Amino acid sequence: MASIASKTRNSFLTIVAIFIVGLVFNMPKVLPININWGKIQWQHTFYRPEIGAGAFKKNLDLKFGLDLAGGASLVFEVDTSAIKKEDIPSALESLKGNIERRVNLFGISEANVQISTVGESNRLNIELPGIENVDQAIELIGQTAQLSFKGENTEVTEATTSASFLDAFSNDTGINGSHLIKALVQPNPNTGQMEVAIEFNEVGSRLFETATKEYLDKRIAIFLDDIPVTYPTVQTVIPDGKAVINGNFDAKSAKALAAQLNAGALPLPITLISQSSVGATLGKDSIDKGVFAGLVGLAIVSLFMIGNYGYLGFISVLGLVIYGLITLSLYRLIPVTLTFPGIVGFILSVGMAVDSNILIFERMKEEVRAGKPWNIAMELGFGRAWDSIKDANTCTIITGLILFNPLNWSFLNSSGMVRGFAVTLLLGIFISMFTGVFVTRTLLRVLAKKN
Repeated sequence: MASIASKTRNSFLTIVAIFIVGLVFNMPKVLPININWGKIQWQHTFYRPEIGAGAFKKNLDLKFGLDLAGGASLVFEVDTSAIKKEDIPSALESLKGNIERRVNLFGISEANVQISTVGESNRLNIELPGIENVDQAIELIGQTAQLSFKGENTEVTEATTSASFLDAFSNDTGINGSHLIKALVQPNPNTGQMEVAIEFNEVGSRLFETATKEYLDKRIAIFLDDIPVTYPTVQTVIPDGKAVINGNFDAKSAKALAAQLNAGALPLPITLISQSSVGATLGKDSIDKGVFAGLVGLAIVSLFMIGNYGYLGFISVLGLVIYGLITLSLYRLIPVTLTFPGIVGFILSVGMAVDSNILIFERMKEEVRAGKPWNIAMELGFGRAWDSIKDANTCTIITGLILFNPLNWSFLNSSGMVRGFAVTLLLGIFISMFTGVFVTRTLLRVLAKKN
């Protein structure tokens, strides 16, 4: 019994800690307090604490999608006519990665970039939430990737920034993306270490041989859109146009480098065919309506639970508050980009979070009617309701995964809005199972009367 009481106490303290952390994470960035009541005079400003420092500082602000933050939605037609059919998938993937990099450099960290197929044509769909200068973004995105190879200028000290890299590697070798056939990821036959193999065409091979002679034991930097991608040291003269770039690569980093090189080796021109904008005012109106709907739903659910189950219902509402704090904290930490369908998914998951408590309380009632003592009826209610909770949520999880389409199957949904709904719904299901069983059970053990 002492062991059970100790576990219950530890669980309760864990829940209290989660509640406090959730409050801190979800408080406003700046919270001024001004109490002026009789002799009580207190003014203080609280600031939401920051996680991490420097480049690792975590932004805890909620991220909003295009429909809520406002911005632009762009659709580009991708011209693949100059690319061999077998190279099109890798070229499209390289294009996607290159556009994502450009968009991030533009300062739009929550952009959504997707490749879609309509009939026999390929399209690039880009959502840019919060953007103000749409024309500048279109110009930046629409540029064909430019790959260049530049030799090290030994008169300039070693560089650490992109700007100084342009000075340190200012000697043009004449090699560009048109000379590179493709880049491939392969394991080193001797060490098994991943490396990137590059192959040049006939003209590129001659230029590369000249460059490796000139810069033997020096570095040749490879730039994509004037951004340094890699700067390997030339270890030998290469006459046949076939070289490998090695280093401390794993499969992921080697694939990323190959994709960047292919973005310039397999350039795909894109043409803007559709543009639409969402005003920030409309987005704010959607947020306000979504928050209002959520508060109304929470109030109705709370009244129903308290009216139907009394003190037990009140405890379940406490569990629901903790559920909301955990959910919003995860939205900030992951982070989840909230769209209006995503907010709908959150509101729907609030109702589903209460479903578990209803099943548990009804089973408790049955056990009490059967003559079981209250504390035993509570434990049996949780245990016997678990199978129903698990089965119901498993079905919803399967549906959520189909909507989210994590493997990007072409015959399933690929819409960012629908995926936003699926993400919030799936998170809500898992968190509701935790709060419905662990949190509410612990609160009942500690707070409920056993009579």
